[in-house]
Formats: sequence, structure tokens, C-alpha cells
Amino acid sequence: MGRRVVLLVNHDKPGARAAAGDVADMVRAHGELTGEHDARVSAPVPDCCADADLAVVLGGDGTLLGQARRLLGTGLPLLGVNFGKLGFLAEFDLDALTAQAEGLFGDGPLQVRDLHVLRAEVRDGSGAPRFEGVAINEAVVTAGPPYRMIGLDLRIDEQPGPTSSGDGLIIATPLGSTAYNLSAGGPILTPDADGIAITPIAAHSLSFRPVVVGGSAVIELRLTRVNEDNGGGTTLVLDGQVPERLHSGDTLTVRRDGRTIPFVQNPEASYWRTLVGKFRWAAAPGLHEGGG
Repeated sequence: MGRRVVLLVNHDKPGARAAAGDVADMVRAHGELTGEHDARVSAPVPDCCADADLAVVLGGDGTLLGQARRLLGTGLPLLGVNFGKLGFLAEFDLDALTAQAEGLFGDGPLQVRDLHVLRAEVRDGSGAPRFEGVAINEAVVTAGPPYRMIGLDLRIDEQPGPTSSGDGLIIATPLGSTAYNLSAGGPILTPDADGIAITPIAAHSLSFRPVVVGGSAVIELRLTRVNEDNGGGTTLVLDGQVPERLHSGDTLTVRRDGRTIPFVQNPEASYWRTLVGKFRWAAAPGLHEGGG
């Protein structure tokens, strides 16, 4: 009979919008299409997801991150089809999906990886809770306008750590270690690593290096100096998509959420090949034309 599949399409991407009909036909050829919906994060979870065995997301990595938060807790596996730029998280392109459609939408086994997510909680200076949210890639404290250095007191598992002065801090999952964390000079963690990366952003210190802590660690940041600005200011940003303003005296606590998200892997892809091919990991510098 095949799988029951719900299709989530980012209509802001012309390629995803144009391919939706072909993907729907693939599903119907091998399984059952329970519904097709717009992949907007703000929209409620479609009712048909409760009856589905698989969610196919047409978009880019950002679209897949948004849908992962949207469907967190449902246990529904997500399969990403890349119509964005990098396609690191969305492991399939349209050609790969077409070639593997029978196995993916029929009765064949799926190769699924359960990934941990982070829960971020903000309390004000009096200790009252003000915000909580989840991040699949990273939780970032960014300085914001007017872009003066901010101050953060770091604690790990209730043990005092350093005070960071700079442009902020990144707390990343293994999956998110190849996103903003990587750009800021943080370490790469393989998706199955049991760890969390903590990476400063432009720290005003030669000795504040990135560190990897255990996956069960509780990370606490107390904001001692922030930027206050009516048009922005110091902000917590989850996955580059969910912002929350921060104020002096606030405490941000980040820990692993108890829930996981199942992502369908492309059995014909390789994590290491992706690092080499898409990130040019350890690639030799290119030579200028005519230069020796």
C-alpha cells in the first residue's frame, strides 16, 4: 500500500512550487498523499499530519528547520528536498528523490536519524520566566544595534566559567555545528556526537576559544551588559528565525530538550562527502589564473 505522505511546500521558492505537482504524483504512484500544505512556520500543524507516516518538505535548509520546530513532538519523520542554496540538512534533490521514490514512498525501510534539539529559557532579573523556545541548529546571543560589545557571564552545570566580552555567543547542536558556529570558527561535530558547541562571536580576548561540552550539560548565561535600542538591541535568535530581545540582568538557560526530531537520510549520500563537496573541507587554495 505504501506510506501516507504529507507534502509541505515553501511557495516562496519557485523551484519548490513548480516541483510540487511532480512530487505529489511520485507519492501517489507508490503510496498515499494525505495532503499538501504551505510550509509557513506560523501556520498550525495540518490535521493530516496526524494520519501521515512521512512529511516531505520542499524548500531549503531554513524551510526544513522551520518545519522541524513546527512538527516537534509529533514523531513524524521529515524528508527534505533541497530547492535552496546549500542543502546540507535537506539531503535530497529532485533527481535523488525521483530515483529513490519507490523505496521512500512505498513499503521499503527508511534510513532515519533522530536528532536532539536545544531548549532555551529566558528569565528576567527577578527570576520570572519570560520566554522559552527550541532550536535545532543553534541558540545565538547577538549584540545587536548599536553594536557595542556586550558582557555575558557563563556557567556550565552550575560551575562558574569565563565572562565573555564581544559580539555574542553561539550554542550549537552537532547538526548546527556546520552552520553559524562554523562561520564563527567553532568546531565541527558529527551528527551522532553527544555534545554541544559553545563558540564566542568576536570575543575581546585571545584566549576565549570554542569549547565542546557534554550533551547533558546545562549552559547558563547572565547578561551583564547589553545594547538597548528601540530598533533592535541585544537579542536571542533561535535557528536564525525566532528572535527574543534580551535585557541587562536576564538569564538565558540552554539545555537539551527531551524530544528528538527524526530526519530521513539519503542512503546514497555521505556526511564526509558533503563536507568535502559543499564546504570544501580541507581543500587546497586555488591558484590565480596565470599565476605560479
